[in-house]
Amino acid sequence: MTTLEKFYQGDIRALSRIISFIENRTSGYRDLLGRLYEKAGRALRIGLTGPPGGGKSTLVNGLIHEYLKISQKVGVIAVDPTSPFTGGALLGDRVRMNEFPAGGEVYFRSMATRGASGGLASATGNVAVAMDAFGFDVILIETVGVGQVELDIIDTCDVVVVVIVPESGDAVQTMKAGLMEIADIFVVNKADRPGAEKLAINLKQTIQTKKKKDGDWNIPIIQTVAINKKNVDLLFDKINEYIAFIKDNSIFFAHRRQQIRKKILNILSNRFRIEFISGLEGKVDFDQIIDDILKGKTNPYKVSEEMYQQFKKIS
Repeated sequence: MTTLEKFYQGDIRALSRIISFIENRTSGYRDLLGRLYEKAGRALRIGLTGPPGGGKSTLVNGLIHEYLKISQKVGVIAVDPTSPFTGGALLGDRVRMNEFPAGGEVYFRSMATRGASGGLASATGNVAVAMDAFGFDVILIETVGVGQVELDIIDTCDVVVVVIVPESGDAVQTMKAGLMEIADIFVVNKADRPGAEKLAINLKQTIQTKKKKDGDWNIPIIQTVAINKKNVDLLFDKINEYIAFIKDNSIFFAHRRQQIRKKILNILSNRFRIEFISGLEGKVDFDQIIDDILKGKTNPYKVSEEMYQQFKKIS
């Protein structure tokens, strides 16, 4: 029996092998993804992001328990910082897996960012497709919390939960142009600490300054103490309420259509970029070009245009 056949029969080890195949971009991974994509599209994708130290992992654990209560299968993608020495995830596969049953209802996968420009590893969306095709009902995506470059989470998830803590304090001001713009739900975690109430009030005031249209979603602010599971059930309810809202208002599928559009454009962009660079190899003397730019004989824009025209002739 092939790995893919075992995958379709619900073999967790086959899922792990296929995810590694995709993450490592092994030859043939695109064809495999194409086959999996036709089986995907049913799972709900929930992103949790925010500054480091916010307790996102603990919140994820709490949400898993809520979904298990209603017999939902949960896949978790935890995007970790990349080790500068090994290239692997610094945190590795979570020890917290031991907290859940081993029957396949919950599956964790840690991924290294591998230099991706945002909090999501470049392969995260593809791994989510594999988990979706495998049959998980919910996929929780926990990002590395690096600030404003977390915007790529929008292209992967149906709902975005931004997690902050009282210590974030003044950092809320710097978030306005980044995380503040992508939140569907705010969580002030570790709300038993001083400053939590003030932070929630500041957040509410900031949200109220944003221009809204009639019928827009009112972004909730939930105060939790995830370590004690306090109000995690409220977060669970708000996630469900938000999903119902965007489905009722035809936003859910419009957003997914936009995600697919971006996916196609990204695939094309990456392919053209690779072919462009490959087409120039051996035909362009970069050292000489750089010397000419430094000597003021030309400039990067002119050189790039010349390279582009050269590529068009080659192709």
